Amino acid sequence: MIPNQPFRTAPSSARDKLLEAGVKLVRRQGFAGTSLEQLCAEAGVTKGAFFHHFASKEALGVALADYWSSSTGAFFASAPFHHHADPVERVLGYIDLRIELISGPVESFSCIAGTMVQEVFLSSDPIRAVCNSSILGNAEALEDDLAAALAQSGASGMTPGSLARHIQAVIQGAFVLAKAEGENRAAASAREHLLHLRRYLEMLFGSITTENEPCPR
Repeated sequence: MIPNQPFRTAPSSARDKLLEAGVKLVRRQGFAGTSLEQLCAEAGVTKGAFFHHFASKEALGVALADYWSSSTGAFFASAPFHHHADPVERVLGYIDLRIELISGPVESFSCIAGTMVQEVFLSSDPIRAVCNSSILGNAEALEDDLAAALAQSGASGMTPGSLARHIQAVIQGAFVLAKAEGENRAAASAREHLLHLRRYLEMLFGSITTENEPCPR
C-alpha cells in the first residue's frame, strides 16, 4: 500500500543527509530548537560540510521546504486515487490517503512547511515564502479534480482554488491541534478532523457514504 512507501530514497550525498536530518529534527523539536551541531551530528557530517552546501541556517530552512515539496509532491502525484474515473472519488481518495498516513507520533506525520512557518513567519521572509509555496502547491494540485467535482455536483458559491486552500487549512490545523493534544491523542485527533473534512466534502458533492466511522474520543 502506498502509505508504507517512503517519500524519499535513502540519502547518499552530504547535502541530502543534512536535509533528511533537518526534516527529522525540525518536525520533532522545531526550527529554532534545532542547532547546527545537532543537524551535523544527526547527518553524520562536519560543520564544514554544512557550510559547503548552505550559507546559513536560514538557507537550510528554505532548502528544507523545497526538498519537502519535491518529495511529497511526487508521492501524491503517483498515488492510486488518481486512477478513479469519478472526480469526487479522486478528491475523497486524496483525503483517505491523508488519513491513512496519520499514525505514530505527531512528528512522523506533520508537515515540515507547516511546522516551520508557524515559527518564522515574522522572522524569516524567505522561509515564510517557500513554506507558503509548499502548502499552496498541495492545494493547487487538487484544483483540477475539485473543479470537475464541483461541476459534476452542481455545488456553487466557491471556486476550486478557495476550496483547495480550505482543505489544506483543515489539514494543517489538524496537525497543530494534534500537537496540542499530546502524544496519546495526537494521531487520533488529526484523523478525526480529516474525517470531518471528508464528511463535509461528501455532503458538498452529494456523495454520502458510511465507510468511515468517527475516531473514538
